[in-house]
Order: sequence, then C-alpha cells, then structure tokens
Amino acid sequence: MQNSSSWGSVLLETFLADATGEGELGPYFSLALAGICIALVSIVRQIAITRKLPFYVPLEAPSGTILFYTGAYEFLKNTKSILRQAYKKYGQATFRVPELDHYTVVINKPELVDEIKRASDDTFSIAEASVEVWTLAARWTSGENVFREPYHVHIIQNQLTRSLNASFENIRDEIAEAFNDLIPARTDEWVAFPALQTMRNIVCRTSNRIFVGLPLCRDPDYIDLNINFTIDVIYNLYTIRKFPSILRPIVGNLVSSLPRNLRRGMKHLRPLFEERLRLYEENINDWPAKPNDMISWIIDGASEQERTSIKELTRRMLFVNFAAIHTSSNSFTHALFHLATEPHYIAPLREEVATVIKEEGWTKVAMTKMWKLDSFLKESIRINGIFTLTLNRKVMRDYTMSDGTFLPAGTFVAANIAAQHSDDAHYPDADKFDGFRFSKMREQSVEESVKHQTVNTASDYLAFGHGRHACPGRFFAVNELKAMMAYLLMNYDVKSEVEGVRPENVYMGTRLIPNPTAKVLIKKRANI
Repeated sequence: MQNSSSWGSVLLETFLADATGEGELGPYFSLALAGICIALVSIVRQIAITRKLPFYVPLEAPSGTILFYTGAYEFLKNTKSILRQAYKKYGQATFRVPELDHYTVVINKPELVDEIKRASDDTFSIAEASVEVWTLAARWTSGENVFREPYHVHIIQNQLTRSLNASFENIRDEIAEAFNDLIPARTDEWVAFPALQTMRNIVCRTSNRIFVGLPLCRDPDYIDLNINFTIDVIYNLYTIRKFPSILRPIVGNLVSSLPRNLRRGMKHLRPLFEERLRLYEENINDWPAKPNDMISWIIDGASEQERTSIKELTRRMLFVNFAAIHTSSNSFTHALFHLATEPHYIAPLREEVATVIKEEGWTKVAMTKMWKLDSFLKESIRINGIFTLTLNRKVMRDYTMSDGTFLPAGTFVAANIAAQHSDDAHYPDADKFDGFRFSKMREQSVEESVKHQTVNTASDYLAFGHGRHACPGRFFAVNELKAMMAYLLMNYDVKSEVEGVRPENVYMGTRLIPNPTAKVLIKKRANI
C-alpha cells in the first residue's frame, strides 16, 4: 500500500498532466482537485506525525495542521530565539519544535547528549537523519549518492588528516599567495575588503592546494565554481525545504543549478581524473610517484561503478569542497569580526604567534603550541557556530531515554547547541566574548589541557558534533584556520568599519552565517 506522500505525488502528477491538456479532465477542475489533495495529504501526514510523538514532551509549537505549518515557518525565521526561549522556559527538559518535514525533539541535558553519543547506529542513526533531511532536497542540490555512499567521510577523517604534516608547507605557501592576491592592503592607509567573500576565496584556494594542487587551485573559474556551488547548496536547500515534500520536485527543478555546476566542474576535473585513471590502469592502482591528493583518494574510495563516471567523481569533489569551504570560511570570518571589533586581542595573539614561529617555524607542531590563538578561535565558534541544532539523529526503534522521555521509531532528535553554548552554568558570563576563556582553563589544569582544545568535543561543546560521528574534517579545518589567522596577525592590522560594532549574523533556519555584506578595514604592517 502506498503511503500518503507517494499517493499524493501520483495524484499531483495526474492533475498537472490534465492542467496542461495532456489528461482527460479540465485544467481548472484538475488544479482545484490537486490543491485539495495536497491539503488532505498534508493533514493526514501531520496527524500521523503527531500521533507518533510522545504527548508529554512539552510542545514548542502551535497544534493543528495549518498552525503546524505556521509554527514551522516561524521556527525557520527565528530559530535561535525560539530555542533559547524554550530553554529558559523548560530548563533542561526535552521539548519539540516544528520543521516542515517533521517535528524535531530537542535534547538539552548534557547527560542525554552523551546517551545519544554512546547509542548504536541502529538506535540513533546519523545516516538516516541525513538521508531523510538532505535527500528530500539533495536531488537538486548535490545529488543523493554523496549521502547514501559517503565514502568521502573516511577520506577526510583519514587520508586528509594524515597528510597535514607533509602538506603544511604548501598550505602556508597558498595562504600567503592568496592573501597577497586577494586583499589589496597598503602600509600607508586602511583599505576595506568584503570579509566573507574574500575568506571563501582564500579557504577554497588553500584547501584545493591539497585537493587538486597547482595550477588548478588558483584558476579563477574553478574557484568561482566551488564557491558558487557551496552557496547554491545552502540557499537551494533552504528554499526547497520551505515547501512540503509533495511540492519539492517542482520547486527543486525551478531553482536547481546542479546540472550547470556539474558541467563546469567536469570541464576542469575531467583531464585530471582521466589522466589519473589511466595511470591507475597502467600501474594496478599503485606506483612510487602516485600523488597524495584528493584526486587519488576519491578514486581509491569510489565504487567500481562510480570510478567509471567522471560526472560522479566530479560531484564527489564538488561536495568535498562544499564541506571545506562552508564551515571554514564562516568560522574564520566570525573570528575576524571579533578581532576587528576587539583589537586589544591583537597584541597578545601576535606575540604568541611570533614566539612559537621563531621556535618551531611554520609547521603543524607550531599550531599545537598556540594556546591563545586556539582559544580565540574556539570561543568564536562557541559564540557563533555553524548550526543552532546539532547531533541530528533519526530514532530507528522505540527508545526510552534515561530521563523517561519515550521516542518512538521515526522520531528526529537533535541537541540544542544554541542554548547550551550560551548557558552560564556551562560558561560563566556566556553571552560575553572572552577570547582567552579556554587558554585560561588550559593553564589552570595542564592535565586537562587537551580537553579544552578547539578540535575536542564534549557534551557541553557541540560545535563539531560529539562522539564517533563528530566532524571528520575538524583537524584539517582548525589547523588551516590557525595558519590563516597566524599569517594575518603577523602581516596585517585590522579594525571594524564602525568602531566596536560587530556585524550581525544572518540566520537561515538552523544554520547561521557571518554577515555576507560586511567589510573589515585592513592595513599591511610596515617592515614585514
């Protein structure tokens, strides 16, 4: 028997055919019936969703189908404030919020976060949550296969992370070249530059120095493609998810730029993949001079079927770029805004960087010794972050949590990062930016100093998720961000356009980004 969503899709296709003159019914009658059917399917679907949820979980949304969608749109617009208000109202109790696809049960207790972290994947599944949430729009944003066969996660977690030591000189070299090429700084006057746009370019160039190498990592069209693909994925996902799933095929086909991006990508990547595949065939997958880059890693990880498709290999490379550019450029821009707004941090950070570089040079080891810089980045990520909800999971079988909350199979759960990171119980004076908050913690307890590093996760620090499914690229990303900030501190001074005023963040549902139009003033240091 078909479920209500697939039944509704069949009816919609039938009535749309009639509306265009290809069916047997009149166009106006058919469109009217289609509208009625969509409404009925939505009602049936929401009744089913509501009945499955535990009634005793406090409801942070209006009841009823129409009111549900009203609440879902309100949640899209005011996610952070709703989550924080609910946290103040219910404390650490579990509550739920409406999203257009489903309700999400929001976890607030650190103990429950750890419980989810420890649970097996056949109880709380990150893969199923990603497939359900993303693939409703993935067909038109990135393609579904990157979620159904996410072998790139293993690549990022292993090969990319292990390459850091050997590739650090190239990372530093690309950072220097990118800053010099993209920021028109002078020693005799302040110059304004668009912060987020510029940092996307620098992150893209730096990451692709490792992914594809020279000269492609500096090709303006290739850089533009990857940045536009990243922006398109986020904005198209946000747009498509505003609509009920029954309407998404229509909306997705209208807004999707994926076919165009894949064509552009293949223009650049086809020669690299074809040449590498030829060498693979000649050398039976391995040879002494085999390049240690993302091209090789993707070919190594791909299935036999995907390996034969330049289109699918290109799709995978674009998605790896999306993961690298989106989080790192946002995180660096957030930190840059804090540095420009509170320039009293510049001198102590610069002193630390200069001391460590003198001792260790521009190496990965040097990055581990920059405690203040690490703390500054971690505090910026804590205050801002990338998401307001994290640790997204789908409950695969009926489950009762240790606090008594019953979660039926099919429930979506997530942790309330927006509230937990702003809770004074976890972080005293939590709403205040304290750039050296975590370095002071490390100095107070050297034994626990590792715990307070940016890359480490905890039940009350969820910027990268938590547990075995924590962000696999965080080690590469944090070292890249440190190297970028260290280079900036040693070569430039910065300040905000309006003294002491930090640009406001922009929210897109559960995602947030630094203000995309804000500029920062920069001046090159003399005698450097």
